[in-house]
Amino acid sequence: MTETISPALARRIAIAAQGLADRRPSGPIGPRHLARTLARTGLFQIDSVNVVARAHTMPLFSRLGPYPVTLLENAMAGRRRSLAEYWAHEASLLPLETWPLMRWRMDKARRGEGVYKRLAQFAEEKPDAVAEVMRRVERDGPMSASDFDKGKGEGSWWGWSETKHALEFLFWAGELTTAYRRQTFERVYDLPERVLPADIVNRHVEGREARRELMRIAARSLGVATLFDLRDYFRLSPEEASAALDELVEAGELLPVSVKGWRHQAWLDPSARTPRKVSARALLAPFDPLVWERDRTERLFDFFYRIEIYVPAHRRMHGYYVFPFLLDDRLVARVDLKADRKRRALLVQAAYAEPHAPDHTAKELMAELCEMARWLGLERIEVANRGDLAGCLSAIAMRI
Repeated sequence: MTETISPALARRIAIAAQGLADRRPSGPIGPRHLARTLARTGLFQIDSVNVVARAHTMPLFSRLGPYPVTLLENAMAGRRRSLAEYWAHEASLLPLETWPLMRWRMDKARRGEGVYKRLAQFAEEKPDAVAEVMRRVERDGPMSASDFDKGKGEGSWWGWSETKHALEFLFWAGELTTAYRRQTFERVYDLPERVLPADIVNRHVEGREARRELMRIAARSLGVATLFDLRDYFRLSPEEASAALDELVEAGELLPVSVKGWRHQAWLDPSARTPRKVSARALLAPFDPLVWERDRTERLFDFFYRIEIYVPAHRRMHGYYVFPFLLDDRLVARVDLKADRKRRALLVQAAYAEPHAPDHTAKELMAELCEMARWLGLERIEVANRGDLAGCLSAIAMRI
């Protein structure tokens, strides 16, 4: 018979699987902490928004607390790098060992499949332009789009230049990869064989095996999940994910479970922790893997969450860049944050408590905001008078 588990246990399993139930390090934070976190999350999503900090830097803070940002910067470039970039959930930082698992996706991209339609169209219509960009990088070494044409777009194709289109297509096809990123976050491209270790570049994994391994990683990172949750983690198609799921279930690597209140069949990683209690405290960026799939977030936490960056200001419910606040095994509040680097202040532009938030929510949230401010090198916290939690936070902020 299929085991039935409670929503509360499903929450605790998910939080533990993401490493958010672990005790934060008390001493210096180094590469082994980064590796351990990535073993839990599988990847870090990349996004260009820098209202508080870059999206890929936030999951480490949420799990480890204030850590040296150079730790991640060093892992993204240089001879001792441990991370590579590619399209996984979205644009993502991946452990080097995961990069070969994307070869099948790179092969599809070369054929114009599974890639942005405009990029595929550009590559088909202008193969000479793509080939010329490839020759330049082969000959001249690491280059960004601005190195080719000073970054000037042409008013079409999203405002990208032809060079940028060619570079992005070659990146998606695995012909180029990210050598490093400049301070402006601009990607600098080079040949994989000049950037990544030879054993990673030369490792070829058959597509079916690769997708099965990606589903394993997703299952480990989620703990308990529906088929959609699993396939969304690495953006697999329904057919690709279903085939991999069948193989993992047959091998006993995923177990069917029923979660009360969930409409769809769920699957449990047999190695997942099933804690009776979780002690957690974390601010979660919008692209944190615990909350990036919004329907799953609602299923797990009864927490309706949408990113409102592209919503006109007068129509936003909670703010521009809102962080859910995890306390123990519930999402108990949300705060709209901004780092004002010129004034060296962390701005809490709005703060809202959930109906079930405990009385000590404001105190715990302020403690986490102080940790974030310290990590960002900011000197104070300023709380705007917006939201039902703002008054309590402001009163605490005035005392510290």
